[in-house]
Parts: sequence; structure tokens; C-alpha cells
Amino acid sequence: MTTTSISAAGVRALPEAPPRTWIQRRLVDPFMSLLKAGLAPGSLALTAGLGVAFGLAPTFGITTLVSTAVALRLKLNVAAMQLVCHLLSPVQLLLFLPFLRWGATLLGQGREVAHLSLDQIKAMVKTDGWGHVLHLLWRAELGALMIWAVAAVPV
Repeated sequence: MTTTSISAAGVRALPEAPPRTWIQRRLVDPFMSLLKAGLAPGSLALTAGLGVAFGLAPTFGITTLVSTAVALRLKLNVAAMQLVCHLLSPVQLLLFLPFLRWGATLLGQGREVAHLSLDQIKAMVKTDGWGHVLHLLWRAELGALMIWAVAAVPV
């Protein structure tokens, strides 16, 4: 079926939309309706803002749980918040070491952590185990979380 458009130049046929693929009908459309379900613009903005804040937190493994709990508590869209959090994972990885270094400097451990790279941390885990690495980095992580919390306050 072709739809028509009336303009000053006369009647012309508009092209038909391409047929929806199976993936669009079964995956994309339900996911998009889930993301938009029942959200006012203010709630959607709060969901996105909190998703960005939690997505950039300098911790691994707990951001999903914490952001889900906050979304449920505030009655926000959990799927939308998780989408934003997980889209920011590459940025979170890029900011992890700078946050650790700043946190170590904040809490007086800067000289011990400032030179560490991800490869060095992996090597320390292999040779000395997680206990040594956690003992070395716990203050840096605490400082990183403090800096992140101050930076995330405007959200």
C-alpha cells in the first residue's frame, strides 16, 4: 500500500517503509518499549543521570547491583539505567587507574600506587595473590570512591 502526500506541486506517492525484520520485531521493538515504559521526561533524565554516575564509579562488580537497587527504590526504569551503566563500561575502564591514583594521593599513599599500571597489577595478582593487591590498593580505592562521590553530587 502506498501512501500519498498532497503538496503545492501536486499529489505524489511517499515511499513505503521497509518491512520490519524478525530481529526488529522480536528484539529491538520490545526492548525500546521496555526502555520507554511509563517514564516521564524528568524520570528519564534522572535515570540517565544516575546511570552515568553509577556507570563511572571506580569499582567493578557492584555497580549493577547498586544501580538496580537505586532504580527500584526511586521507581525508575531499571533497564534504561542498566543500559546507560553498561554503555559507559569502556569509559569506566579508562578512568579506573586515574581514580585510583588520585584516591591514593588523597589518602597519603600516592608514592606506592602512582607508578602502577594494569599489567603490573595483573602480575602482582599472579605472583603475590589477591590478598597482597587488595592490601596495597584498599586505601586508594576508598579515596577513589570519595573523589567519585564528590564528582557525582550534581547528579
